[in-house]
Amino acid sequence: MDDNLLTVKNLSVHYKIRNGWVYAVDDVNFTLKRGETMGLVGESGCGKTTTGYAVTQLLADNAYLKSNSKVVFDGTDLIKIGTYPSKQYKGYRKIDEYNPKMRSYRWKRISMIFQGAMNAFNPVYTVGDQIKEAILQHEELTDEEVRKRIEMLFDLVGIPKDRIDNYPHEYSGGMKQRAMIAMSLALSPDLIIADEPTTALDVVTQDRILGKISELQRRENVAMILITHDVSVVAEMAEKMAVMYAGHLVEKGTAREIFKETAHPYTEALLKAFPSIKGEKKRLRSIPGSPPDLANPPKGCRFAPRCPYAKDICLEKEPPVVEISPGHLSKCHFAEELYGELSGGE
Repeated sequence: MDDNLLTVKNLSVHYKIRNGWVYAVDDVNFTLKRGETMGLVGESGCGKTTTGYAVTQLLADNAYLKSNSKVVFDGTDLIKIGTYPSKQYKGYRKIDEYNPKMRSYRWKRISMIFQGAMNAFNPVYTVGDQIKEAILQHEELTDEEVRKRIEMLFDLVGIPKDRIDNYPHEYSGGMKQRAMIAMSLALSPDLIIADEPTTALDVVTQDRILGKISELQRRENVAMILITHDVSVVAEMAEKMAVMYAGHLVEKGTAREIFKETAHPYTEALLKAFPSIKGEKKRLRSIPGSPPDLANPPKGCRFAPRCPYAKDICLEKEPPVVEISPGHLSKCHFAEELYGELSGGE
């Protein structure tokens, strides 16, 4: 019996554009148990947000999923219930935007912390009314019960209760971000997908919010996909880690393994680009070059043009996924050779 809360298998999300396709996410695979946190890291444009949003199918109208994609949540394949075969493009499935079965999962079972908190709230309704609407879509409560829950949520994220009836424009950027976190917790979901949840917060508030989310996860056994650029947040919060580059998962495993026993050149480069408060002081390194155009990705390894270890085969052939140790995988032709030689984080 599968004891995973979430199993993502062969997930491919492509965007149809005028001149062809953008291969934003290709053949992504991972699992998540109840109560687990997985950090999903990578540069901007690598596909990590699309991967997260594909779980609840909150994607743009021109997004299509390959027909073999699976997102199994608590035993149910959400792709089967929320999409239908595309008549126009063979081998793809189109999202059914207003599918009532999918809507029953959103917020109640799977909630989102959106990165764009500045634009996530409707400007013509109070913040409290918008959280109230989300609650009442899934639970039958009195106005008094809803109010008490919102007050509790605001206390959790450090927003004064007298700000519940304010409009979004009356909040600072950090307050909007905290209100979005409160909204994501309103229905005690089984899974939270957090897209840069602390971007607009100062470090003190960030630490407080992350601590509260961790406390809630332990108490309610809530799982989380933490999408972030900040590997230090992943080191603090996540048991698992997945590193994404140009639409591919290039390395995944436990966070400890990936930080201490890095097995992919991109992961090494990413970790060296962040400062550490432990160990000897080292000059931070930038990653030379730019990520590839995903409308026309390179033939071989997508990281090869920027990789200091690349050889001819890397430019010609897509690398296999190699299991370095149980559960620790790397998508690299030379993963086994480089394992132990690459220096990760502290």
